Amino acid sequence: MEKNERQNKRTRSVSIDGFTKPPSILRKTLPKRTTTTAQRIPLSKKPIRKTPSEKTKPVSPYPTTYLNPRIKEEQSRPRRSSNINNRRRHNTDKPIVTRNLYIRRIIGCFIGLIFIILVSTGAFLGYRILKTSQKVFGGSIASNLGDIFGSNVELKGEKTGRINILLAGDSSDDPGHQGGSLTDSILILSIGLKDKSAFLLSVPRDLWVQMPPGTWPGNTHQKINAANEISDFSQPGYPSGGMGALSYVIQNDIGIPINYYGLMNYSAFRDSVNAVGGVTITINSKDPRGLYDPNVSIKLPNGPVTLNGVQALNLARSRGDGYNSYGFNSSDFDRTAHQRELFIAVANKAKSLGVLGNPGKISSLFSALGNNFKTNLNLAEVLTLIKLTKGIDVNNVASRSFCSTLSIGQGGCTTPILTTRTDPGTGQSTVVPVAGVDNYGQLAQYYSQITSNNPVTKEGASVEVLNGTNTSGLATKNKTLLQSKGVFVAGTGDAMSNYQKSTIIDSSGGKYPATLALLKSIYGNNITVKQVEGNYSSDFVVVIGKTN
Repeated sequence: MEKNERQNKRTRSVSIDGFTKPPSILRKTLPKRTTTTAQRIPLSKKPIRKTPSEKTKPVSPYPTTYLNPRIKEEQSRPRRSSNINNRRRHNTDKPIVTRNLYIRRIIGCFIGLIFIILVSTGAFLGYRILKTSQKVFGGSIASNLGDIFGSNVELKGEKTGRINILLAGDSSDDPGHQGGSLTDSILILSIGLKDKSAFLLSVPRDLWVQMPPGTWPGNTHQKINAANEISDFSQPGYPSGGMGALSYVIQNDIGIPINYYGLMNYSAFRDSVNAVGGVTITINSKDPRGLYDPNVSIKLPNGPVTLNGVQALNLARSRGDGYNSYGFNSSDFDRTAHQRELFIAVANKAKSLGVLGNPGKISSLFSALGNNFKTNLNLAEVLTLIKLTKGIDVNNVASRSFCSTLSIGQGGCTTPILTTRTDPGTGQSTVVPVAGVDNYGQLAQYYSQITSNNPVTKEGASVEVLNGTNTSGLATKNKTLLQSKGVFVAGTGDAMSNYQKSTIIDSSGGKYPATLALLKSIYGNNITVKQVEGNYSSDFVVVIGKTN
């Protein structure tokens, strides 16, 4: 009995972490833990099949025959999902890799679809831009595409450092407008390439000028806006047709060189304003009520106003001709001032929106132009012009106008060089130079004044040269000398008497020190402020004497 109890104690199972073995086996037959399956003691010659899920589980270093029967039974019992969480855990054993791959494929397809849409949209916009550029700038789609990726071309006027572009607007698309081919607005965009500057100069549409020879039957003089009606104009160095004739008149009559032109109608201007989302300008009328002209349905208060395309077009057309109009004290000169302000506002808005870097906005702007804009610039020249003007600040584009008796006090106008006149032959109300019909010298001088870096020229003082000797041709000779120094010579003539010494008659009141200093360096210090030689309106009168 005691012997059997001792034997039972000796063979009693000892449990270590759930593994049950007799003490003798734990002592003698328990294999050592190893890291390789080759050193494990096989329990049976028959291989044990394992499911894929079991293969991923770590293999116990202890033989399965020594496992606790309860644990073994639980492990051998098939898994059953009793709730939704168990089902999720059970279902995720197999499809994790497949599900991730499926998600990646969906994302890849989505990205591919977006890429195809973007490429298709870009191709459509690109084709649309090229197609519209063909209408505006001429050429073919292939040649314009080559211009985009081609090299720069040299522009007219680039060597001189200044490019002048004539910008005109007409109402050819308005069936109810009489004289639709007449230019309602005439602007000169002058670009200084050296100092990266630019200004807009308005030319009055009622300026009385001489038409090109042989182009106008009957009367050789007409308002300058009628030059655009000349369709048979042909002159070497100028484009044929109306804009060529208008460029010719401005260059040959007024003395302002024109390199390129652009002509737009009402639709182009209206749609361009809408393409940039409208513009904001400031109304500075002398009337406290602002502006009102019932002829074009415009009524605006003083101060900042935001205009859409229709409102901007109405303002650009209005000069206060309607009954009970107010705020247009300078008539057409007010209108030209608004036109310059609107043009600068559109350019500024386009730049702020980054139109040149946005294909969609470029497409909208080109669509606004389409068949409503004509120019002798080709696409290659436009792209070169954009590069050359890259450093110009649109906010610093100056607004210029010839000073007139109608616009005194407006934009620094103090000394008028234009005035109004009723033409005796036609009865038309016209604008003519103060110096007389066809005497455009002061207009040319004003252009030189605002484009030159010479301090004498920028002052713009007028000088009259008189010959105070018996030597003929002396006044003309000195006129050429002074003009080479940048002086504006208003005229020449003979003095009432002979002068021993050259004399400077100064009527400027000290406003032109640079001009006075130049005259003193040439003709000496014999200066007087008394009008001893007739009644001249020039700032200085130089009387050439026997000794300089």
